[in-house]
Amino acid sequence: MSFKFSDKLSQDFSELLSDKKEYNVVIEVDKEENMKSFTSHSVVLRYRSTYFTKELENTATNENQVKIIIKPNISAQIFEIILKYIYGGVVDIKNIETEIIYELMIVANKLEFEELSEKLESYLVESKASWLRTHFSRIYRSIFNSNRCNEFKGLKQFYNDIISKYPNLIFESEAFTSLQEAALISILERDNLQLEEIKIWDYVIKWGIAQNPTFPINLEEWSEENFKTLKTTLQQCLPLIRYFHITGKDIWKKLKPYKNILSMQLWGDLNQQLISPNQPVKTLILSARIISSPELPQRRISTIINEEHLAEISSWIDRKSIVYSLANVPYKFQLILRGSIDGFQPKTFWNMCNGHIGTIVIVKVAGTDEILGGYNPLAWGNSTYGTYMETKDSFIFSLKNETIQNSILSRVKNKSRALLYFSSDSQKNCGPRFGNYEFSLGSNFSDFTQDKECWCVYGSNYTCYYKKPIRTTNERFSIINYEPTPQKSWKNCTVTNENQVETIEPNISAQIFEIIYYKIMNYFKVHAAFNIDSNKCNDSKV
Repeated sequence: MSFKFSDKLSQDFSELLSDKKEYNVVIEVDKEENMKSFTSHSVVLRYRSTYFTKELENTATNENQVKIIIKPNISAQIFEIILKYIYGGVVDIKNIETEIIYELMIVANKLEFEELSEKLESYLVESKASWLRTHFSRIYRSIFNSNRCNEFKGLKQFYNDIISKYPNLIFESEAFTSLQEAALISILERDNLQLEEIKIWDYVIKWGIAQNPTFPINLEEWSEENFKTLKTTLQQCLPLIRYFHITGKDIWKKLKPYKNILSMQLWGDLNQQLISPNQPVKTLILSARIISSPELPQRRISTIINEEHLAEISSWIDRKSIVYSLANVPYKFQLILRGSIDGFQPKTFWNMCNGHIGTIVIVKVAGTDEILGGYNPLAWGNSTYGTYMETKDSFIFSLKNETIQNSILSRVKNKSRALLYFSSDSQKNCGPRFGNYEFSLGSNFSDFTQDKECWCVYGSNYTCYYKKPIRTTNERFSIINYEPTPQKSWKNCTVTNENQVETIEPNISAQIFEIIYYKIMNYFKVHAAFNIDSNKCNDSKV
């Protein structure tokens, strides 16, 4: 029988990290004013890390018998967590933002701490799926930048499952042609990729040509060398096309112009299959992809706004004088952020909406049945400085319901003051703000549920940047008790939040808070942005 005292051992080694008496390694991390030095012990680093074993072997000792290792691309915050893991085997992520956890996973992977990297990866997939979807493009690319194919298997599986169901997320994105080859291959390998094989062929050809920008635009001007180069570029991708599940018409129309990049055996077998479909061929025939039957769209994505509201908001976005019929609404919506899961902090809003283009923020005021909101056509920003955003297309609104007969639409009139994006310091108290508090969410306690700092200004005493007020009272309100709703389809767009709320006082507290991110089919609307040095949350004279 044996007794284990792991906790005490971990504690003692953690205390050793703070002991400056017998260190013989200094590790400098981060850059310029953020640079920080950490002391360590070579014996601990060597036995805990294969990476630092190699670093120590390649680092000379100075006159003080100390080895100095410099890592400018690792932040001090991340490395401090890493060191605590090395010495104590403990990583506490309870109060750490998801972005930092992701960066920690990347650094742990680079430093060859597989146990830590895999644990953090599992945590992100299992507990932060919403955040991962929000940052789809950036993370998907980063996990395929690695030279080791066995890295981040869980995240690759997570994202490829999404792409298999909704391939246009990647194939119709502007950045598709810059996709890493390993990422493209991993997608083409999927048997359940929900895309016609001829379209897959088109995308592969498009990607291959993009890797060779000197090719003539006109295919008729291509030389034999051009075809050989394209064949070499696509040598890992071409075997993954399911050629024998492409129609004869498409073979002649789409494949024949590029037959020089196919093997003579494959091209001959395709022709033979068209003429004598029952005759055996020598080329390996891959099974057809499993295409699922499309689900009927479920348009109900909110307990606050209904289909009529979606049609009305969609028509405002497109500046239509007549509201879209329910059958012709061009946008689809889906939730990706939930207060009950991701928290009520204003900072959460900025972190999870950062980079998303086209958002609708909606609040239902308890006791009055008012449904208030604002539309931002720009990408939410997460910067160091306060930023005023310029757009002529934003608007705020109040929606009609059972007790309120008419909706109110208020478009921006001072386009240079359409929205205020707060500095990183102010984001802990300030959520989205349209104009000069014409529609604003905030909290002095860094929690929308704890005070009444949400506001829609009303009255002639205020300088307003929108054409008319959307409320008839100047009282502020708060948001409490979020309730999540089911996730919806990713097919053509994304939604950022829905949450159920109770009231503090019947007339002024918000009952619902939700943020909806929309995408028009596969295209984004992009507008201009201008920076202004302003970062005060509670200054109405910004």
